[in-house]
Amino acid sequence: MAGGAAILAVLAWRVGTGPLVDGLRLTTGWLLAAALAITALTTLCCAWRWRLVAGGLGVEMPLRTAVAAYYRSQFLNATLPGGVVGDVHRAVRHGREVGDVSRSLRAVAWERTSGFAVQLVLTAGALSLLSWAAFVPAAAVGIAAVAILLYLKGRRPTSRIGRAFTSDLRDAVLAPRAWPGILLASTIAVLGHAAVFLIAVRATGADVSPTRLLPLALVVLTASALPTNIAGWGPREGAAAWAFSSIGLGATLGVTVAVVYGMLALVATLPGAVVLVVQVKGRRAPVGRVGPQQHNGNPSRRRCFRVARSGVQ
Repeated sequence: MAGGAAILAVLAWRVGTGPLVDGLRLTTGWLLAAALAITALTTLCCAWRWRLVAGGLGVEMPLRTAVAAYYRSQFLNATLPGGVVGDVHRAVRHGREVGDVSRSLRAVAWERTSGFAVQLVLTAGALSLLSWAAFVPAAAVGIAAVAILLYLKGRRPTSRIGRAFTSDLRDAVLAPRAWPGILLASTIAVLGHAAVFLIAVRATGADVSPTRLLPLALVVLTASALPTNIAGWGPREGAAAWAFSSIGLGATLGVTVAVVYGMLALVATLPGAVVLVVQVKGRRAPVGRVGPQQHNGNPSRRRCFRVARSGVQ
């Protein structure tokens, strides 16, 4: 969180508050509607990915439950510092429901890790195809990480932690029943978030081709996943300023686009707030009204009570 605050402070010092004001002003109704529609699809894909991973670890859930929980976690991630509080809440709540918090925590961790790995590979691929040599070394780290995971899957570790790690990797992520769906869901989710970013760019009036914008979007989205933000803000704006300025579009435009995207992403998670409110009200609702007979006991005891009261009077 301190890192996110530092990034925002530096950006405010270098580019001023103008991009923030412009970003808020450019956020219109049709942009919000488009973001809500696209995010509905990406949330469905992410919930499906979580369900696949959780099923491999033996903590299955209905897709409807997964979608509601994922919306709730996205809203918490977008409104609380760090960007991971919602995921922790999602894991713990599901773990209590199924009676195994440990497996549920691992399921969420693997679900997020697998999605991020696919995002890194897509980012590296887009940058390589478009000859963005300046970004390729950083993005290639993602491919190396995936290669290491595949290597570890084929080995037989001796430690208990190593065995648990490879077992989860084999059963939850790389199982034949899981990895095709995880790959498909993650790809659609990344492209969906990138589409929202491209909409944010168009809202600023910038005339930039999609082939130049897509790598920018993927770089900014990758930075957004870093758990050092303040309710989603910080690394995203810093990465946007750097990426846009590196190809001659200017840091100011990058920050403005990041602000528009941040507003769209925040509003798109509001269904999660509805889920949260409904669930809180459901827990507070009374189970049932206690009748007089239940409160005072059996009829004979109530008659004795009335006789006693009449005697006192």
